[in-house]
Amino acid sequence: MTSIVPNRMKFGVFLGPEHRPGNNPTWDLERDLQLVEHLDRLGFDEAFIGEHHSSGWEIISSPEVFIAAAAQRTRDIKLGTGVISLPYHHPLMVAERITLLDHLTRGRLIVGTGPGALPSDAAMMGLDYTQLRERMEESLEAILALFTESGPVDRKTDWFELRQAQLQLLPCTRPHPPMAVTAVVSPAGANLAGRFGLPMLALAAASPAGSKVLAKHWEMYSEQLDRHGYAEPDRADWRLVSCVHVAPTRKEAERQVAYGIDHAARYALRDASFLKAVYETSGLPADAPWLDVFRASQLGVVGTPEDVIEHIEYMRELSGGYGTHLIRVLDWAHPRDTLDSYELFAREVAPHFQDSATRRLENWASFSGSEGDFQKALSAANRRAQQRYEASREVSS
Repeated sequence: MTSIVPNRMKFGVFLGPEHRPGNNPTWDLERDLQLVEHLDRLGFDEAFIGEHHSSGWEIISSPEVFIAAAAQRTRDIKLGTGVISLPYHHPLMVAERITLLDHLTRGRLIVGTGPGALPSDAAMMGLDYTQLRERMEESLEAILALFTESGPVDRKTDWFELRQAQLQLLPCTRPHPPMAVTAVVSPAGANLAGRFGLPMLALAAASPAGSKVLAKHWEMYSEQLDRHGYAEPDRADWRLVSCVHVAPTRKEAERQVAYGIDHAARYALRDASFLKAVYETSGLPADAPWLDVFRASQLGVVGTPEDVIEHIEYMRELSGGYGTHLIRVLDWAHPRDTLDSYELFAREVAPHFQDSATRRLENWASFSGSEGDFQKALSAANRRAQQRYEASREVSS
């Protein structure tokens, strides 16, 4: 499959977050903010923040509130909702919060949307989990209408109503901030993104089930765009997610994630049917180390910069090309090692996909290959200077 990619791939994170329930939540949230600050300094492009209401792990209940705080501590990085669970909120309230946040971030907001990932969230609100995708579609249609229609909006469904509704502020970004739709395994996300002409966000791109449908999702997405009169799809707008931890050596990377992988992997691989399939296809015993189980799951990579480059190249080939790679943030290494991992990624992985070091390498190859000639020129210049000095002494005497 031919890979079609932009000249400069973008990089970011998908921050659930995923913290051990026994941790101090105040400090965990502070570390999340510090991580986004660190990524901003390193030149990462995007940080997506999740919305969850149960499990004890993913403890940000409002990505909008977190983004407002992060925006005050950062300068350039774009901040995304990853994602707003649309069936949980009245669409007018979502559109109003998006508008406010777009102004507060000075246009750095990206709006990721989805139906809601955890069945336990929906259960607490008395929602039928099987109906959330339909409700998401109804909500997204209403939100886009509030942003794009010139007059008041009327909508009535079995779960919300808009009566002559209109935003009291226009967004900072017109007609609205950039938006994206999650596409996991089912065709619903790809079809919905195509219907509304919005980019896809592939949360399960690195899982066996998710990777198998990447090409199909792009095909469905393209068909829907064409059917609804949108322009040709641009792979630069497609975001894929996987787990990454990088260190100077593979052994060191493995040592670092040993800090917390036993807990992190249990949550990341909590789907019993998925975990069973991992054991069956890999042949691993039930007591296999969690690092081995994680590697067999294909959810990401733990290794050197070269290992990470190979992993992302594989995902480019598998998908046919995409524009942004988001690292799913796992709480599996010590906080200092986690920060170092992102710094090493920015220094040695990102340049491979952004063509930012090519001229430096070309110049060094030319310079080092001509070192002998340069030394000869330097010696000749030194001799000439000495000769001129001696000649000037003779004249003065």
